Amino acid sequence: MTTTTTPLPEVRPARPHFSSGPCAKPPGWDASRLATDSLGRSHRSKLGKARLKRCIDLMREHLRLPDSHRIGIVPGSDTGAYEMAMWTMLGARPVTALAWESFGEGWVTDAVKQLKIDPTVIRADYGALPDLGQVDWSNDVLFTWNGTTSGVRVPDGEWIAEDREGLSFADATSAVFAYDIPWDRIDVATFSWQKVLGGEGAHGVLILGPRAVERLESYTPAWPLPKVFRLTSKGKLIEGIFSGETINTPSMLAVEDAIAALEWVGSIGGHDGAIARTEANAAALDAIVAARPWLGHLAADPATRSKTSVCLTVEGADDGRIKKMAALLEGEGAAFDIAGYRDAPPGLRIWCGATVDTSDIEKLGPWLDWAYENTRA
Repeated sequence: MTTTTTPLPEVRPARPHFSSGPCAKPPGWDASRLATDSLGRSHRSKLGKARLKRCIDLMREHLRLPDSHRIGIVPGSDTGAYEMAMWTMLGARPVTALAWESFGEGWVTDAVKQLKIDPTVIRADYGALPDLGQVDWSNDVLFTWNGTTSGVRVPDGEWIAEDREGLSFADATSAVFAYDIPWDRIDVATFSWQKVLGGEGAHGVLILGPRAVERLESYTPAWPLPKVFRLTSKGKLIEGIFSGETINTPSMLAVEDAIAALEWVGSIGGHDGAIARTEANAAALDAIVAARPWLGHLAADPATRSKTSVCLTVEGADDGRIKKMAALLEGEGAAFDIAGYRDAPPGLRIWCGATVDTSDIEKLGPWLDWAYENTRA
């Protein structure tokens, strides 16, 4: 057990859940309040289909998704959704992949080692964004809207060409419900409920624009497709996937949890309300950083700094000290799961999405001081 030498702060965050995934549940969440009539029933029953469609309709409403875009629930969380898009649509034209943190690198690995399509790769180190001006939009383009492991995001959608020939593939799992997404610039987007919504993992969400549907209906990839990746039948999109007829059996408990989270989003003002809460949280954490010379942002440029997965540097801290700080804070019930991602430079990562309360972020500052002082060599 570590012996601490400085006094404990007087006030703890009421909900010390700052994990970057799965993320904090919405305020007031209670498992006993979830609707359970669909549990133990077939997901293809009238009730099961109705609840799946309710979930899809709420996502469409709160994301302000245009009628031109389809939205469906698929297996495998965000990873499954994004790989489903890669496996079914890539190979028709050259590919550019952008990578500036772990998950972007994961999509590069998929493209190079699994699909063997030799993409053009544009990289940047942790804390920076690649030169988006280098992107050739005659290619299909893979990118992560908000890099969860580096705290770096794209600034907006202006860099995505309106007259692009290729498709834009956005891994938007830490971005939806936190930023305005210009859907007219997005052909494919994916996310999972476990991030800004505070939902459960396991299922992903796939959004397809009309050009993506056109690709699916006009192109057959050279590689085999497992059943859970198949989005077409006899050359036509399987429309049922986008109205609640899932490819495989979903967890209706996870679906009910997602519905509850989406209804909470509606109660705080919908999409705008969720963004406002995220921005308030990020601003509160930024104030904490600004007041401490030993604490800094891994993302140097405020214009591309994440407002959800905020990654922080700690002066002089190696991986061992970061783990000690995180363990001290967890042991005191002051902050859970805030050590940086295993592949990222040593540091802290604090989730500031909408389900976190700003007052809890504000209470975190003295606790970070406490952990920092108590891990000095």
